Amino acid sequence: MKKLTLLMSCVLIYTATMAQMINSTLTIFSEEGHKFYLILNGTRMNDKPETNIRLQNLTQPYYNCKVLFDDKALGEVSKNYLPVTDPGNQTQSMDVTYKIKSDKNGKQVLRYFSATPVVITATPVIPPDVVVYNYGTTVPVVQTTVTETTTTTTGGTGANVGVNMGGVGVNMNVNDPNFHSQQTTTTTYTTTTTTSSTPPPPPPAAAGPCSYAMTAGDYASAKASIEKATFEETKLKSAKSIITNNCMYADQIRTICRLFTFEASKLDFAKFAYKYCYDKNNYFKINDVFDFDASRDELSTFTAQ
Repeated sequence: MKKLTLLMSCVLIYTATMAQMINSTLTIFSEEGHKFYLILNGTRMNDKPETNIRLQNLTQPYYNCKVLFDDKALGEVSKNYLPVTDPGNQTQSMDVTYKIKSDKNGKQVLRYFSATPVVITATPVIPPDVVVYNYGTTVPVVQTTVTETTTTTTGGTGANVGVNMGGVGVNMNVNDPNFHSQQTTTTTYTTTTTTSSTPPPPPPAAAGPCSYAMTAGDYASAKASIEKATFEETKLKSAKSIITNNCMYADQIRTICRLFTFEASKLDFAKFAYKYCYDKNNYFKINDVFDFDASRDELSTFTAQ
């Protein structure tokens, strides 16, 4: 019991530390210039459709992402667990870029494009057509406008000739036949700073006691701890203790259920874990672990209450 308490304390400390360390950036753009709304963890990021969006100050290792196109005929694109950190080191902040493109069937899909580690001392180069948001607050967007001014000057070489003939003065302008014009072009660069008109709201908390789910690294450690238990009863107690302090995704709960031998244990944990599931809308996935329809029906009835 002491070992389990120590493990849980380490997990909580690690999770809190990691949340403070991560400060990733996510850029999503449409390769074909389609305007879209970006939904991150259930919250719409932009108040009007854009073709290129950049999000800063992302503190989680991955997010649930959905793209809704302004052109309804293009449908939508969804991707769960979109990573914004280094898969091998989830505390490493990354500047990650994904692109929206057409697949071979003409369907819009979201594909990885590039990723570089975030350098705190470096100033990012942001193109003027990219709309930038801080995750949860407004952020100044620096835009550069190029104004070109053209000035035309006409002129030539010539002389004014005065002739006095018999007391009559005659003035004559004599121009060089090599008349020419001169054109001067001046280019002015004007930099303006604006802010997004509607700040995106802070990351939403899931219903119930969960504000975020376990990271992949923490989950792997917890799963290994549960697997070490010899007896089914001990394994079930360990799993319940862990999820009480660390919310999980439905997929993670499903994997834990499969660690149990008996149907009753799987159902017991599935019902207990529902309160601590971060994405309850995906809880139907748990039905895969049961051998009997009666268990599926009982869980469905329980979650519908």
